[in-house]
Amino acid sequence: MKKSEEKKIPAALIKYLESKKVNPKILEHKTVYTAIDAANTLKRKLDEIVKSLLVKADNNYYIVCLPANQNLDFDKIKKAIEKIVGVKIKTVRIPSEEMMKNLLKLRDEGMSAFGGFHELPVIAEKKLANLKRAVFSSGSFNYSVEMRAKDFLKLENAVLANFGINKKVKLINKRPASSIKIKPRANKTMPAKKKAAKKKTKAKSKKK
Repeated sequence: MKKSEEKKIPAALIKYLESKKVNPKILEHKTVYTAIDAANTLKRKLDEIVKSLLVKADNNYYIVCLPANQNLDFDKIKKAIEKIVGVKIKTVRIPSEEMMKNLLKLRDEGMSAFGGFHELPVIAEKKLANLKRAVFSSGSFNYSVEMRAKDFLKLENAVLANFGINKKVKLINKRPASSIKIKPRANKTMPAKKKAAKKKTKAKSKKK
């Protein structure tokens, strides 16, 4: 990495990536706090942006990664973790931001997608394996990391599982249909009817 890039993301993460001989592309962008904002800012598809979540299963923590166009299915991730650890899990939840900062010793930065950097295991949605390249969180709100998806999965020794569900799109309610029924071609026949009515009126007046 160039020295000019070392200020873009946490220095400790730079060292971590360099120690793993990884040289990703650093993307600079305006301040964003969500994966959806990152997709809009970087002009990328949602499924090319990786959303990273800290998940607590009983007393253990995991970094869960999935495409930004999906939501986390808690039942499925619970089953995936149970399969990984070989024991039943009672509760799975997302810790508060304060708990996350205390656990990962964060200050002004956020959590990155790199579990090895945070000394936490990574569980990734299977769909990530189908991506050629993807954008990952660096922990900075102004810079992201782009790299080949398979390189990220290999780097983090990520366990693949199926736990993502597509986000539901809220449809705009259509305006209720009018209760007034208009007969077909009514607008075309209306002038003819008016003319016929006028003729009848004139005929009646002549008879009188």
